[in-house]
Amino acid sequence: MVPRRIWLCADDYGISPGVNRAIRKLVERGRLNATSVMVAAPHLGDDEAHELGLLNTGEPRVAIGLHVTLTGRFKPLSDRYHPQSHGHFISNGQLLSRAMARRLNPNLLTLEIATQLRTFLEIFGRPPDFVDGHQHVQLLPQVRDAFLRVVAETAPRAWVRQCGRVPGVRSLQDRKALVIDVLNLGFRSQAARLGLATNPAFAGAYAFTDKADFAAIFPRFLAGMPDGGLIMCHPGFVDAELKRLDPLTDLREREFAYFNSQQFPEVLARHGVELARPAGNGAEAP
Repeated sequence: MVPRRIWLCADDYGISPGVNRAIRKLVERGRLNATSVMVAAPHLGDDEAHELGLLNTGEPRVAIGLHVTLTGRFKPLSDRYHPQSHGHFISNGQLLSRAMARRLNPNLLTLEIATQLRTFLEIFGRPPDFVDGHQHVQLLPQVRDAFLRVVAETAPRAWVRQCGRVPGVRSLQDRKALVIDVLNLGFRSQAARLGLATNPAFAGAYAFTDKADFAAIFPRFLAGMPDGGLIMCHPGFVDAELKRLDPLTDLREREFAYFNSQQFPEVLARHGVELARPAGNGAEAP
């Protein structure tokens, strides 16, 4: 039987040195094949971007995407972006509330997203292979329109992350995933109308609590995952900068430990899954 080829994407490259180092280590070991870069984060200097790019010297090993950031303790890259809180983006809950009430400024959203995409082009010298959003902001009303329009105009060969789970394996008890399912409605069709490709399925959302057993959770993400499907993850080493910027800390080290273990490739093999090979052409196929 031919294995299903999937994308295992580590989000948040650039958020802290510890997260960056952990992601690169997993790529080097062949345990990740994609990472999503936060150009608005403070730790994507020339060295960090260069070290990531070096992993694709010779045979490409990792698809590199843009992680559009509009929430959290990060500074907007465009001068007039609003809403802000003390010079930073507002929280995910606040952005969700304003987006649902359609109280965001479409022009300022477009400018910020376009600035982040242009910054990616300047840093890496090429368009991103794919584009997604920190805390799934690409799915929100108003944000979605600006996000898809900017990608279609600036990086039309990049695919965009849709977050719909595999039909038939959705748990109604997973509140977080259910919210994402609802926000995702219509995203794929809207992207298709603009000529943008999307991943056929998505997994990786779970409750980020101290009780989370990632080794037990991860195999569930593989159930029914089709060829080209994407699983989101957040491995990393905890450092002072991560603690300052993001509440997701210790679970990152649990994810790293799992992906770095022998258990991980054994689980992939048992489910008939392998990681897709990046093409290295600046726009990976989902």
